[in-house]
Amino acid sequence: MRLSILKREFSLVPLFLFISLHFSLNVASSSAEEARALLKWKASLQNHNNSLLPSWTLYSANASNSSTPCTWLGISCNHAGSIISINLTGTSLKGTLDKFPFSFFTQLSYLDLSLNQLYGNIPSQIGNLSQLKFLNLSANHFSGKMPPEIGLLTNIEVLQIFVNHLNGSIPEVGHLSSLYNLALDGNHLEGPIPASLGNLSSLARLYLYNNSLSGSIPESIGNLSNLVELYLDKNHLTGSIPSSFGNLRKLTKLQLFNNRLSGSIPPGIGNLKSLTVLSLAQNQLSGIIPSSISNLSNLESLHLYDNLLSGHIPPEIGNFFNLNSLSVGGNQFTGYLPPDICRSGSLKYFSTHDNYFEGSLPKTLRNCTSLVRVRLEQNQLIGNFSEDFGIYPNLKLLDLSHNKFYGEISSKWGNCPQLGILRIAGNSINGSIPPEIGNSTTLHELDLSSNQLVGKIPVEIGKLTSLNDLILNGNQLSGGIPLELGLLTDLGYLDLSSNRFNKSIPENLGNLLQLHYLNLSHNQFSENIPVQLSKLVQMSDLDLSHNQLKGEIPSELCNLESLEKLNLSDNNLSGSIPTNFDNMHGLSSIDISYNELEGPVPNIKAFRDAPQVALLGNKGLCGDVGGLQPCKAFMSHKHALRKRRTILFAILFPLLGALVLLIGLIGMLFTFQRRKKNSPKQENNGNNQSLLSILNFEGKLVYEEIVRATNNFNDSYCIGRGGYGSVYKAELPSGDIVAVKKLHSFTGEATDQKEFLSEIRALTEVRHRNIVKFYGFCSHTRHSFLLYEYLERGSLTTILSSDAATELDWSKRVNVIKGVAHALCYMHHECLPPIVHRDISSKNVLLDFEYEAHVSDFGTAKLLKPDSSNWTELAGTYGYVAPELAYTMKVTKKCDVYSFGVLALEVIKGKHPKDILSSLPSSPAVNMKIAVNDMLDSRLPPPSLEVENRLKSMIEMAFLCLDANPESRATMHSVCQLLCN
Repeated sequence: MRLSILKREFSLVPLFLFISLHFSLNVASSSAEEARALLKWKASLQNHNNSLLPSWTLYSANASNSSTPCTWLGISCNHAGSIISINLTGTSLKGTLDKFPFSFFTQLSYLDLSLNQLYGNIPSQIGNLSQLKFLNLSANHFSGKMPPEIGLLTNIEVLQIFVNHLNGSIPEVGHLSSLYNLALDGNHLEGPIPASLGNLSSLARLYLYNNSLSGSIPESIGNLSNLVELYLDKNHLTGSIPSSFGNLRKLTKLQLFNNRLSGSIPPGIGNLKSLTVLSLAQNQLSGIIPSSISNLSNLESLHLYDNLLSGHIPPEIGNFFNLNSLSVGGNQFTGYLPPDICRSGSLKYFSTHDNYFEGSLPKTLRNCTSLVRVRLEQNQLIGNFSEDFGIYPNLKLLDLSHNKFYGEISSKWGNCPQLGILRIAGNSINGSIPPEIGNSTTLHELDLSSNQLVGKIPVEIGKLTSLNDLILNGNQLSGGIPLELGLLTDLGYLDLSSNRFNKSIPENLGNLLQLHYLNLSHNQFSENIPVQLSKLVQMSDLDLSHNQLKGEIPSELCNLESLEKLNLSDNNLSGSIPTNFDNMHGLSSIDISYNELEGPVPNIKAFRDAPQVALLGNKGLCGDVGGLQPCKAFMSHKHALRKRRTILFAILFPLLGALVLLIGLIGMLFTFQRRKKNSPKQENNGNNQSLLSILNFEGKLVYEEIVRATNNFNDSYCIGRGGYGSVYKAELPSGDIVAVKKLHSFTGEATDQKEFLSEIRALTEVRHRNIVKFYGFCSHTRHSFLLYEYLERGSLTTILSSDAATELDWSKRVNVIKGVAHALCYMHHECLPPIVHRDISSKNVLLDFEYEAHVSDFGTAKLLKPDSSNWTELAGTYGYVAPELAYTMKVTKKCDVYSFGVLALEVIKGKHPKDILSSLPSSPAVNMKIAVNDMLDSRLPPPSLEVENRLKSMIEMAFLCLDANPESRATMHSVCQLLCN
């Protein structure tokens, strides 16, 4: 019996072996099909340098062994060998999903393709992934509508397709009962929120913010009893907040801000006792804050600003122990501020601006050392500003403007170590500006306008070197403007109008090269308008009206190419309007009324469109504008007057007239003889083919002075050599020091010479604080040279390679990078035609005495002509040249962008980043893992945390410039925006 059973069992062995072998072959066959299908998709992607997914191959490094997809990067399989997970997040994929083999993955439960550059539509075949539980396609460039087949993913638990370019409506997903995380934010989705979302009973997190959704919020959302976070902000939602929201007892974060919601705040909000963040700001909500809000004792942030809410702030809010941000500004609230608003000591952000609050500040506010930003402007608050508010170690912004504060400015405000913005305009503050204000060296905005301040501006104001805006208008300040104000070189906005300042306008205001707004009107300034103001090339609005200025209008003001508004009215200016005002085509508003000006007005739009009152009250202006006499008739009238005077003088003073005539004849004879004597020299100069164009100099004279000053270009005067010439330092007899770049022999064809000269003439129009001033050039058979501004510190490469690098601290290096960026942005986006430098490198960045960066050496610059292909020979410095120039030879702005990226890393690292460049992926901005400490110059002490974060942002910005694909690189305009932010 036992033997027969044994035989029967052995007889089953072949059958078992057959079934096992058949199953293994099927698994192997299935795995191979999946592998081939994935490789076909990989082949459809853009693959730079064959670096995309290198492990994805059918053969391993050992050619004798085959490779299965289970060993590939981002692939995971189950025990049977079927692919169950694909995770390719942040792997630089660029292409579409059109050839992705959705139908092969019947066992796939996890698919993550986020943080790539995938584009096109999401294919409907995605609905074949019936076992999928996790899907993340976020942070790509997908467009079009979301396929309705997503509703077939019945096992899905996490669905994330945020930050793409999807449009259309949200598909029907209300029956995906397992879904607990739905994130579709950062797209262009439109239409209503589907009411069926209320069926997703497992949903814990719903993110639909930053889209274009419209209509009302469905009441059914209140059925999501497991919801923890609900973000519907930044849409176009209308209607009221559903009362059913009171059922969301587990909700911790509710953000509905920046919509068009109306009605009142439902009292049921008070049921959400787990709420930590409630943001209903920037809507059209009205009514009062329900008293039930006092139940939200766990609140950390309460934002109700920019609505139509009214009534009082519930005093119980002061009992919220965890509250760190309260913003109710821009409403119609009345009454007093909660007395215990900072009882917990944790409040950081407090804003009640633009309401009707009255009374004094809460006493607890004075001891709230955690405060960072306080905005209480535009209310009816009252208090003594001279009282000791204590020292706020974290305070960065304080705005008490347009209230009823009185008293003097306490010297304690100079002890706030992080204060960046102090605004107390429109109050009744008296006394003088305390000298201790100079201790607030972090200030970048100081607004004390429209008060009752007296005395002089303290000289300590010169310590506020970070100041961008200084607003002191509408006070009773007197004396002269302190010269120390000229030290505030970051100043962009300066308003000292409506005070009692006298004496002359300081010349060193011309040092404030960032200034774009200057108002000195309604004071008692005398003397002439300083010519140095013409250095303020970024100035757009200049108001010097209602003073006692005299003399002529400086013709140099025409250098203010950015000037849009100019007001010189109510002064004692005389003479004629400079003729070169005809070139100020950017000027849109002018007022020169009530001076002693005469002669024709410029024929530009600003004068043609000027109202009549803007030209009244002068001595004798003429021109084809309303209210003025035409110049022809005006000159005829003056000629008649002049003729009568001549007759009168002829009768009364005949002897004197004869004498004058005799002297005139002698002068004319002398001039004729001199011209005759000099004519051969002029002819000789023409034969020598000399072409000298040196701006603001006498050409031939300066040419001889330069040759003499350099001892005929002796090597002892040489300060640098390059591929296109040598640079010499020359001190002219006038005392001016210039840099002279003597070019190598220039023997091009006539067409080449014409192009050279046309580009040089274009460069003479370049005016920017971060570009070396170009004075002129000489093209001569003997010597050809260029004249530039001389900069004391020399080249950036010299400084970085020497012990002087330690003097170039982190703040100076940040400014160097910003300066070069602004110069390139000006050349690329503000010059017409645009100028591409083609050789941005550390040797072509010069530093002045203040370590300000100036781009130099335009020997290889190219003007981008819109009707030209702009192909040219390869130029530039090795290590900075954009990779595409090696094979296209086509000049674009993106060539300079790449070079700038290299330069930015070099400034931070202290040496050329060749080791980094050699290991860069095709899209470094996406793939580089930045270890900031490894990128910093070890010769400098470690930066502060704030500076370190800034440097990290600059490194990330540099990587945006180093993309191998020129089209993917940032523009210099976007780079400047990033740096400004």
